[in-house]
Amino acid sequence: MHNRALLIAFHFPPQAASSGIQRSLSFSRHLPASDWEPMVLTANASVYEAQNPSQLASIPPKLLVRRAFALDAKRHMGWRGRYLNASALPDRWISWCMGAVPAGLSLIRAQRPRLIWSTFPIATAHLIGLALHRLTGLPWVADFRDPMLQPAYPTNKAQRRLYAWIEQQTIRRCSKAVFTTQGAMASYRERFPELPPAKFVVIENGYDEDAFGSAPPAARAPAAGRALTLVHSGLLYDTGRDPSAFLDALARLKARGVISAATLRVVLRAPGNSAGVTALIERYGVADIAATAEPVPYREALAEMGAADGLLLFQGTPFNNQIPAKVYEYFRARKPIFGLVDHKGETARVLANAGFDDTAFIDDAAEIAARLERFLERLREDSAHVASLELVERSSRAHRARQLAALFDEVVNGVATQKTSKAA
Repeated sequence: MHNRALLIAFHFPPQAASSGIQRSLSFSRHLPASDWEPMVLTANASVYEAQNPSQLASIPPKLLVRRAFALDAKRHMGWRGRYLNASALPDRWISWCMGAVPAGLSLIRAQRPRLIWSTFPIATAHLIGLALHRLTGLPWVADFRDPMLQPAYPTNKAQRRLYAWIEQQTIRRCSKAVFTTQGAMASYRERFPELPPAKFVVIENGYDEDAFGSAPPAARAPAAGRALTLVHSGLLYDTGRDPSAFLDALARLKARGVISAATLRVVLRAPGNSAGVTALIERYGVADIAATAEPVPYREALAEMGAADGLLLFQGTPFNNQIPAKVYEYFRARKPIFGLVDHKGETARVLANAGFDDTAFIDDAAEIAARLERFLERLREDSAHVASLELVERSSRAHRARQLAALFDEVVNGVATQKTSKAA
């Protein structure tokens, strides 16, 4: 296999605080099936504040992983949580650049990759990608899991200026800029209208098929008289994923006799602030119907999704340019989805394109109540929409890796063509 790619990713096992590790890890696992041999340049494990050593078993045995020196300015260079702002520009892990650039050059000399790929967040990852691209001339694919410069982030002026510079350099010098949502890509096309639209590409996130290996088969349509079960698995927030209006809607349906403890059970699994969410449940008087539940291992959470009658999705206006990873897991579970969203957001668009029309504005209790009543009727009739098998296949991380491999092929073939033209 002569096609090698250097992947630069801060979030990589055993780091445990970001779901971003799944994107980098899945690409490193699935690219070889498309004739691309990846190698990973990441940070030394001691820089991660939260670690899950069990995730190390997910790294392919033959994958070359180089862990470069890095420090966390807050933990390793600060005092009682306070640290110099200058030591954390563009982010707290800028020291990683000092170790990663020499390590990357060593890898490039020894392994001769045909291109470089880096992923944001963290900003330093793109800075390393920029440096290695300039030093070696290798083509560079820049991955944006989130938009880099946002209206309300970064707030620190010095950090914002440096983010803007890194973003400008990255977008202009990379061969391809990859985004996880159509909305994010569109915003970059608008901000850089002088660049060819073909430079901007979407490769969405996805689900990992291996994680579903032990999940039970989907439950059949509910028998008459059995309570329906709705499940939400994941964090809820005061802003953007506030369940208040949903709980208000449950209270309204309960008051009308549409639902009761005998007909509906709502599980809010691992919401983060369990005490706060439980207090909301009690405030709206629906503790007999809804309840929080403690976190469980990932595979158990997936199994719970597969056994539920319907799945809940919270994604409000502050996250309009983002799509939660659980959307793709929900598709794979092949269960009906009730979306509490902003109808103008990316998540609403993805659900609509997939055929899911059981959605309501996340902050409108009246709309939620009306749409939820219809959704529950569809569940009882076994007529609620589920993801098609074609959509499930397209949503897998293996498919996303094939998309990335095709993009790599396009980039290196384009570079080869340019060199041939110049030589002629």
